[in-house]
Amino acid sequence: MEQRPDDFDDRRLAGALRAWGIDAAETGYLPVGFGDHHWAVTGADRRRYFVTLSDLAYKEYCGPTPDAAFAGLRDAMDTAVELGERGLGFVVAPLRTGDGRSTVRVGERYALAVFPHTPGASGRFDGERSAEERDRVLDLLAELHRQRPPAPTPRTSLQPGGRDRLAAALEETGGPWRGGPFAEPARELIAANAGALRARLADFDRLAAEVRRRGGAQVVTHGEPHPGNLMDDGAALRLVDWDTVGLAVPERDLSQFGTDPALFARYTERTGHVPDPAALVLYPLRWDLGEVAEYLGWFRAPHTRTDDTELGWQGLTETVQRLAAAPVALPWPR
Repeated sequence: MEQRPDDFDDRRLAGALRAWGIDAAETGYLPVGFGDHHWAVTGADRRRYFVTLSDLAYKEYCGPTPDAAFAGLRDAMDTAVELGERGLGFVVAPLRTGDGRSTVRVGERYALAVFPHTPGASGRFDGERSAEERDRVLDLLAELHRQRPPAPTPRTSLQPGGRDRLAAALEETGGPWRGGPFAEPARELIAANAGALRARLADFDRLAAEVRRRGGAQVVTHGEPHPGNLMDDGAALRLVDWDTVGLAVPERDLSQFGTDPALFARYTERTGHVPDPAALVLYPLRWDLGEVAEYLGWFRAPHTRTDDTELGWQGLTETVQRLAAAPVALPWPR
């Protein structure tokens, strides 16, 4: 996030880091990513760390309440730790505290995780991949998908997060929305595109029914293997942000590369799995619908105009426009 949390300063951070035995000599807030807060930390011993603070009130994909979100986040981080301990070098897993925890609750609102400093450059969320880069990432995913699931691996749902919130919003555009500066613009945007959004929900239901009918085997998936979550040091690729890890069909990850099954010949050679065209179409739609629902939850709640809400408004408008621009290309006749 661009903005620091108002109620979590560097002194509070330094106190929480003692659970890892870290005596923080230098801390610097990093205005990167979207959703969590991040710091670069250097310990008194000059070791470097990347620290992530999660606001459990806005971690719905881990759980619907702060307590449930913490439990889900802890399971995700424990999964990443076990995968890393098995020798999967591309997994950037959190460090354990002195008593073995992968993440620590800090008050009612927050959870903290500490990662080793990882050298290399990351890409942009929406960055283009070359064929060579695509194959390198697919090789990592093939290795991940072949893994025996660690016991704490969270289970995912086909339904987009916040679907009920989106459905309710579509029925509540007749009166004013209050919460902050983006509430009424959000209402107007949803009202103007209500028909298209309902059609996309219907498309989603048809795809989900087909994917369930086919009953594909579930594997350990990362959830968001886009370029923004890849670190490349020139010699190796590493995947970061494992809070979305979960059991799902492989297409949860593979759909990040496109919906043409021909793209995945290399992956199929390594796993024996031929991607399901319906699932490849389903997951990008699930992502977009979940994004709209998340933004609506933000803008219908109390908020102010900040760099982060400005960025959120841009994300909401772009996602709604993308959903409304054209019907979903279903892999069978309508």
